[in-house]
Amino acid sequence: MGAPVTVITGAGSGIGRTAAELLAATGHRLVLFDRDEDGLSETRKALVADAEAIAFAGDVFDESDVGGIVQRTQDHFGRLDAVVASAGINGVWAPIEELMPSEWDETIRINLRGTYLTLHKAVPLLKRAGGGAIVIVSSINGVRTFTDPGATAYSATKAAQVAIAQQLALELGKHRTRVNVVCPGAIDTNIVAGSEIRNRAETEVPAVLPQGSIPLTEGKPGQAIDVAKIVHFLLSAEASHMTGSSVFVDGGQGLLR
Repeated sequence: MGAPVTVITGAGSGIGRTAAELLAATGHRLVLFDRDEDGLSETRKALVADAEAIAFAGDVFDESDVGGIVQRTQDHFGRLDAVVASAGINGVWAPIEELMPSEWDETIRINLRGTYLTLHKAVPLLKRAGGGAIVIVSSINGVRTFTDPGATAYSATKAAQVAIAQQLALELGKHRTRVNVVCPGAIDTNIVAGSEIRNRAETEVPAVLPQGSIPLTEGKPGQAIDVAKIVHFLLSAEASHMTGSSVFVDGGQGLLR
């Protein structure tokens, strides 16, 4: 079979980029997908020198873009073995009466429609290869944590991603395809830069927490590599009997909230 071929969405920055670096270093052949062409270029530069990778820019919520990347995967590598669905945004966090339909739709379109389209287009290739592994990057929000003010749209998408993984773990089991979820807490990435929080005081319910909000690190956020290592594990043969599972990478943050 040779080295596994892995598609990574959201590969232009953050967890997606770090996962790409780790997977390339451990022998994966990569297909990188992100709407940020400059970010994709930086990711390519960050890979080990002998990495075999192709990159394409496009929107994860656009059916033709996602279909195109899957077709290019087939054309270039002739197979697909794994998918990391990492593309996502925080979007707008605001009181529900102030959260505009267009803002809700944008978060749903990228986080949820994007995840659906990625799997909708990729699963036929995984089946054709005789099975594979899928990892969806969700969050503790909407699963363990509900105290981030105004994060209704974001939390809804993250909870839905876990439900998708559990549903598909059963659906795809007979096709030898595993589907798991990684749920990070606060991670030091640039996702916050594209976020907007309005009228925080209207929705916030302050929590008094011991030793900061992340017990394991005295309040310091985790690093993208902490999540990437779990992604790598879930794609590997070492996780061969895991499917439908959610793995929390939050330093205990979600247990306090």
